[in-house]
Amino acid sequence: MSDYTINTKCVQAGYTPGNGEPRQIPIIQSTTFKYDTSEDMGKLFDLEASGYFYTRLANPTNDHVAAKIAALEGGTAGMLTSSGQAANFFALFNICEAGSHIVASSSIYGGTFNLISVTLKKMGIDSTFVSPTATEEELNAAFRENTRAMFGETIANPALTVLDIEMFAKVAHAHGVPLIVDNTFPTPVNCRPIEWGADIVTHSTTKYMDGHGAAVGGAIVDSGNFDWMAHADKYPGLCTPDDSYHGITYAEKFGQGAAFITKATSQLMRDLGCIQAPQNAFLLNLGLESLHVRMPRHVENGQAVAEFLANHPKVEKVNYPGLPGDAYYEIAKKYMPNGGCGVVSFELKGGRASAEAFMKELKLAAIETHVADARTCCLNPATSTHRQMTEEQLKEAGVPAGLVRISLGLEDKIDLIADLAQALDKVEI
Repeated sequence: MSDYTINTKCVQAGYTPGNGEPRQIPIIQSTTFKYDTSEDMGKLFDLEASGYFYTRLANPTNDHVAAKIAALEGGTAGMLTSSGQAANFFALFNICEAGSHIVASSSIYGGTFNLISVTLKKMGIDSTFVSPTATEEELNAAFRENTRAMFGETIANPALTVLDIEMFAKVAHAHGVPLIVDNTFPTPVNCRPIEWGADIVTHSTTKYMDGHGAAVGGAIVDSGNFDWMAHADKYPGLCTPDDSYHGITYAEKFGQGAAFITKATSQLMRDLGCIQAPQNAFLLNLGLESLHVRMPRHVENGQAVAEFLANHPKVEKVNYPGLPGDAYYEIAKKYMPNGGCGVVSFELKGGRASAEAFMKELKLAAIETHVADARTCCLNPATSTHRQMTEEQLKEAGVPAGLVRISLGLEDKIDLIADLAQALDKVEI
C-alpha cells in the first residue's frame, strides 16, 4: 500500500482478503487458538514462528487494524492497546526501567502528565518536564546520563500548544534517545511525526480514529528508524538476551524495524495484558475508513468557532493554532498545513464561574469527559481531566482554572456558532 495516498490507506490498508474470504476484517472473538502438535505451539512461545496462541498477547483482528495505523503513520510495525494511556505507558516502559529518566513536554494531557510524574516515579523512573517553547539549549540542559526517552504531544490536550517535532527529535537524537510523540489530535491525516524525526508514535484511538465515542483503545507505531544496537548500553531490554524468552535479543533477532513492537507485545502485553478487545478493534477500523473524510470537517468547524470566539467581547483568550496571531500559528502551518484538529480551548472573562455558567447554557454541546467525537462536547479541564494537577502544574501545562475545552463535531458550523452565541449571551461578566 506504500504507493497509495493516505486517503486510500484509510480505507484499504491493513487487510487484504483472499479468494472467497470476508471483505470486512473478521472479528476473531476467541481467547485461544488450536494447534496440531505441542511442537507447533512451542515455536510460538519461543518466538521462532509467527502466529497466535492467546488473545492476551495478540489477536488477528487487532493486528490487521494495527497494520493499517502503521501504514497511515509510515511506520514499520504497530500494535493496539486497551487505551491511549496504555499505549503511552507501554511505549515508555518498553525502553525505561528503574533508574531511568524521561524528558517530557509539560504541555500534555493531564492523565499522561500524572502517568509520567507520579506512577512511573513510583516505579523508579524519574522525569524532567520542559516547556513546549523551550530553546534547543534548554532542552539539552534537561537531559541526564540516564535519560532514555523524550516525550511530547503533536497538539497538546487541552492547551493546544504545538510541538516543534523536528527540534525535539534533533535534541533527542543528539543524546542517543528516541522521541515518542502522541499524535492523537491531528491524526496521521493532518500530521505524520515520523516524517519530522519522531521515532515512536502513539495514539488514543478512542478519539478521532474511532470518531464516534464507541470504543476505548490505543495504538503504538514504530518508525523503524532508531538504531537500538547503536545505543545498546542504554537499552539492555532490547539489546541483551531476554531470559524470559530463552535468551532472545530482540534487536538482533527482529531487526531495527520490528524489535520494539515485538518486545512490547511478547513481553509487556504478556505480563500486563492491556489488550484491545477484538470487537473494539473492529469498531476502530470502521472509524478509520472515514478518518480522511471526517478530519477536514472537524478542522473546518474548529476554525469557524475559533474565529467566532476570538471576536466575541466576553472571551478573554482563544487557543487554536489555526488562528493568525496564535503563538503556534507559524509552527502549525509547518507541521499541519491542512489544519490540525477540531478542538478549541478558550477563557471567558470572569474565569471559572463564567465558564461553568456558559457550559450550563449549551444545547448542542454536551458536557463530557471526552473529545474528538462526531458530536460536539466540552468540559472544564481543571475540574475534570486535569483535576489531579496542582495550580502550579496547571499553569505550566497552559491550563488555567477557567479554561473551557470544546471539541467541535461534525454538525453544521452555523448551528454550532448559534449555540455558542446564545450561551454566551446568558453569561454575566
